[in-house]
Amino acid sequence: MKTDPDRQSTALHREARIPAGLRALYTLALDLIFPPRCACCGRVDTVLCDHCADELVRGDIILLPPMPPIHSGAACGKYAGSLRSAIHALKYESDYSTAQRLALPLGQRMAAVFAQLAWKIDIVVPVPLHTSRLRERGYNQSMLLGVHVAHQFDLPVVPDAVTRLRSTASQVGRSSAERERALKDAFAAQPHLVDGQILLLIDDVCTTGATLRACAQAALNAGARQVTCLTLASA
Repeated sequence: MKTDPDRQSTALHREARIPAGLRALYTLALDLIFPPRCACCGRVDTVLCDHCADELVRGDIILLPPMPPIHSGAACGKYAGSLRSAIHALKYESDYSTAQRLALPLGQRMAAVFAQLAWKIDIVVPVPLHTSRLRERGYNQSMLLGVHVAHQFDLPVVPDAVTRLRSTASQVGRSSAERERALKDAFAAQPHLVDGQILLLIDDVCTTGATLRACAQAALNAGARQVTCLTLASA
């Protein structure tokens, strides 16, 4: 079951309709006018320099603590240093084109970790944003990351498998209990997409795990067989 990852956002739909050559020229023009800077060290002319990229791939895999109803989970590293800077840039300091380029090395890092875990997975599901947040940001960073993991292993990306029903305030600074209350019934899953499937949830950061657990519960309620999760970082 292959699904089009571009369905996740209007920005992705627009991107799909632009020929690759024109996209390359557009990106080149932007780079000439506004030279990109490394998200970690600020070096000009690259979104992530070789030195910082090397630092990102040297992190150890972190097995996340038990987070029922999630079967198992892992992160690619600690939410600190270069990895933290790269994630912050991906979420808050990028336009869509820059986010795509930054997601490439980060997604490759996630794919390398996934290869070591050797999990059996049926579909890849990015943790969804609410439509209001998606319009504001222009892309879902979890979608951009998940595409690289999925394509590396020829797995289908199913962005509509879990949807966010309501917007919630930023969870930064909230306790685990506060996050759980805020996210209660915030997600729903589509039975025809998840029934009997083993899901790999993709997200950028796991802090308390409340968002991942809420997504997993929605998927299981809709008939998913099992849910695992992989994040870029563990806070």
